[in-house]
Amino acid sequence: MISARYLLLPILCSAHLCASDLDWPEFRGPTGQGMVAAKSLPLNWTEETNVRWKTAIHGRAWSSPVIDGNRIWLSSANEKGTELFALCVDAEKGKIIHDLKLFDVENPQYAHPFNSYASPTPVLEPGRVYVTFGSPGTSALDSETGKMLWERRDLQCNHFRGAGSSPILYHDLLIMNFDGSDFQYVIALDKKTGQTVWKTNRSIDFQDLTPEGKPQADGDFRKAFSTPVVHNFGEGPILISHGSKAVYAYEPDTGKELWHVEERRMHSGSGRPSVGLGMIFVSMGHSKSELWAIKPGGSGNVTTSHVVWKLRKNVPTRSSPVLFGDLLFMVDDGGIASCVEAKTGNVVWNERIGGEYSAAPIAGAGRVYFFDQDGRTTVIEAGREFKVLAKNQLSDGFMSSPAVTRNSLILRTKTNLYRID
Repeated sequence: MISARYLLLPILCSAHLCASDLDWPEFRGPTGQGMVAAKSLPLNWTEETNVRWKTAIHGRAWSSPVIDGNRIWLSSANEKGTELFALCVDAEKGKIIHDLKLFDVENPQYAHPFNSYASPTPVLEPGRVYVTFGSPGTSALDSETGKMLWERRDLQCNHFRGAGSSPILYHDLLIMNFDGSDFQYVIALDKKTGQTVWKTNRSIDFQDLTPEGKPQADGDFRKAFSTPVVHNFGEGPILISHGSKAVYAYEPDTGKELWHVEERRMHSGSGRPSVGLGMIFVSMGHSKSELWAIKPGGSGNVTTSHVVWKLRKNVPTRSSPVLFGDLLFMVDDGGIASCVEAKTGNVVWNERIGGEYSAAPIAGAGRVYFFDQDGRTTVIEAGREFKVLAKNQLSDGFMSSPAVTRNSLILRTKTNLYRID
């Protein structure tokens, strides 16, 4: 039998980054997949035990923390979305190093009460942190001093329910999805200057009809919240980007569309695509989500030829699956956890663990961690038999996905940031 350690190697080294396990530079970690390289992770904690520090974070924001060495960065916003912030926290002591108001917004767009005005997660590289709030503003900061190096406030998009897609770095590019009710596009900025390098509009026409035969003009059918990922499947890197009703592949250097798959019944994609074993795994849609396994390649619309399998039950709409070896682990919005064979789509087990979920799970040290909206973390064994190893409770809920530094968990609840040892 091949060790799971070796099965993970293709996942841990994506096209754009093979990062140290000391850092968590973007949404869902070094490869954007929720995989943890640490050999051990905390198993049990409460508000009183195994908490190195707890730091209150002002405002209301669902962005996840990112980590570069001993510094943790995260974004925040006030309740009305008129003030947008970036914060830097010392990873050892929990002390706030920088609390920077980046933008004032005179007339914020509407954000659904379930969302926040600071939901996109920043992305880091040595010496710099890039923070976006979607259309209200994007900026690059010096991660040592907090000085703003450039800003963009001219990227048009009516997010309709609030922004959610996080930025990624690829070589010298900062790449972002903008999927709103009015404009839907992917854009790459020069990370050094903030200037536009390329911009590609979504190719799907959105001209679907309601059951009554009327055009679906409502922005709900056009918006999306997913974060892209770059991966090399053996023939060069591709940018995988989930919009509304479709998943696209682009050349990351030029923005040229290579192929796409579409499902007209599905809209408002949120979870970040997972990649591995030569396939892409995506939770399609919002109200009736399906998990699709997609074989990369081809050109144009490859829906009929490149969708390997579909799973229609107990699929999350907001969270993302995590691939551990040859198994996919996920939890749906209502608390049913699943283990699925990645190559076939066969369900190994479904079990109700309770709670409601928005945060993406992580997997490492032979375990999978699920974080619910009431502050509970359920830890299970990452295997073909369902086994709960621990249940841990904090005083407030998780909307943000976790981060990891060394062997510690960095957890953001609705009100506080924790380091769990």
